[in-house]
Amino acid sequence: MRLSPERVVGAAVELADEVGFDRVTVSAVARRLGVQQSTLYSHVQSSQDLKTRIALFALAELADSGEAALAGRAEKDALIALANVYRDYAREHPGRYEATRMRLDPRTAAASAGPRNAEMIRAVLRGYDLSEPDQTHAVRLLGSVFHGYTSLESAGGFAHSSPDSEESWNRIHDALDALLRNWPT
Repeated sequence: MRLSPERVVGAAVELADEVGFDRVTVSAVARRLGVQQSTLYSHVQSSQDLKTRIALFALAELADSGEAALAGRAEKDALIALANVYRDYAREHPGRYEATRMRLDPRTAAASAGPRNAEMIRAVLRGYDLSEPDQTHAVRLLGSVFHGYTSLESAGGFAHSSPDSEESWNRIHDALDALLRNWPT
């Protein structure tokens, strides 16, 4: 079996979705690939390095999905499309989604797709004509709502109550749209 950093990361991201990001280790990936743990150290430095690579992979994948979803959309349509990208990604790839929230060192974060993800939110906000510093406040608000709701829903936080979480999700879109159209000054 020919190993490469890409193949190791590919096995790691699949494992993260199956068992959870926090349970991914070099030894677990080695077992998955059917190789000795020491073999992987020519491709990754440590479990921390492996987790960083998973995070970078997931951030890029999320940014690619977001950019595709935003193409040709503006205002509320763009807001809903981007919100759904985050929610759908968390549902389809729970371990990868968890990895997107990993704290990266500043240099790695700056070189990652993290800034692309923030720029997607700024692209949505251009339709609402917010200037700085309000745009930055709105980026933080939308990121908090998307990640917060998705995290709570993934953990089962809305499973035992009415109305259905889908209805709440749609109402959140309406509320965010109204807020962004009437941003407080």
